[in-house]
Amino acid sequence: MSCGSRQLAALLGPGLCLARGGLGATPSVQHHFIVSLWQWQRQWQQQNRTPSRRWASTALRKRSRTAIFFPGQGVQRVGMTIPWLEAFPTTARPILEEIDHILQYPLARIIADGTNADLTATENAQPAIMATSIMILRILEKEFGFNTTDRVDFTLGHSLGEFAALVAGGYLRNEDALRMVHKRAQAMARCSRRACEEGGGTYGMVAVVCEPDRLEPMIESIHEFLGHSSIGAKVDSSAEVPTIQQVLIANINSKNQIVLSGRIERIKTLLTHLRQFAGHDPRAITLKSEVPFHSPLMKPAVKVMRRMLDERSDMVTYPTSIPCVSNVTARAYRSRGELKDLLARSCAETVLWAESIRYLDQEEKVRRWIGIGPGKVGRNLVGKEVGMRGRDIVKGGGVWGISDPREIEDIMRALELTEQAAEEEEE
Repeated sequence: MSCGSRQLAALLGPGLCLARGGLGATPSVQHHFIVSLWQWQRQWQQQNRTPSRRWASTALRKRSRTAIFFPGQGVQRVGMTIPWLEAFPTTARPILEEIDHILQYPLARIIADGTNADLTATENAQPAIMATSIMILRILEKEFGFNTTDRVDFTLGHSLGEFAALVAGGYLRNEDALRMVHKRAQAMARCSRRACEEGGGTYGMVAVVCEPDRLEPMIESIHEFLGHSSIGAKVDSSAEVPTIQQVLIANINSKNQIVLSGRIERIKTLLTHLRQFAGHDPRAITLKSEVPFHSPLMKPAVKVMRRMLDERSDMVTYPTSIPCVSNVTARAYRSRGELKDLLARSCAETVLWAESIRYLDQEEKVRRWIGIGPGKVGRNLVGKEVGMRGRDIVKGGGVWGISDPREIEDIMRALELTEQAAEEEEE
């Protein structure tokens, strides 16, 4: 009996009667056989997998410029780590155990089988998304030989996702980033509760969608209504309006979508103004968020972030070999001091996501975009901005999202095809 056969026999146990007794086996034994066979197949694949030489090699080939990007809050779902733990237990389990050790509470259990309400709470959702994103990246590196330093030219992340991007780029240690994200989330949740207690009313976020050619005029109309002379003046403007009533453009996500954040009553007033007096008729969608992220209400969280970033002189590593794009400026960080300043300010300032993608696409000529983390929102936003749908492959480029283990092999093959296309184009 071969080694593989002995392993199979040991795993199947009573399920062997299915092979010997045919359809006479009981349903429970049939189920055991099927599950055991699947487990054996996964184990055999794990033991016999060797990382693709193309990806494990340190010898650089000609390839298109590549960016990896990470998602922000809203993509969390209960059980999002389970497929990864089942497919790659030797890599995933220690990472999940480390998360609980770092944060000193059972976040891994909340992610795996907690209630939706528990996971959606800001103080849990933010570290859960960041930790899951980094876990997927580490699985790519360890199980598939993906060398981030050699294969990636830029990192970026949508809002919260910027912390994962900074870890991937080597600017922050994973444990420091995870603690920082947790404390940042706690501070943001406190800001929201304080606003409700002091000012009453409802706070949250509203997505606003319009035709692409109407986006810039609509943004100008919003700035005029809010008293912002420019996007850079937003945090210190509207002095006549109490902070608790202020509204901000939280995200500019794509060529036709922005997100407003703040007091819902004032957001509704703004939308009425746009329709009645500014000639705009956008579609408004209230998001499932009770926290007005990236609004003036988050200023106390900015102070918390500044304190954390100044705790140790070695908290931030700069420079590293992979540029990371800031949400606040839509450009790569230029110094350690700028990184600390902008990362803190990002709690209360607009996420310039669409501009970040346009910068990398048009100025840096990035042609391969790899989304890493739960959900497909980021992949869809990037694809819309660069004119490629998810999983589209053009010569030397494409947009992909890795949120499930079943997607990895296809995406790795697609990346190899784009490298071959780049080499052929050079020849």
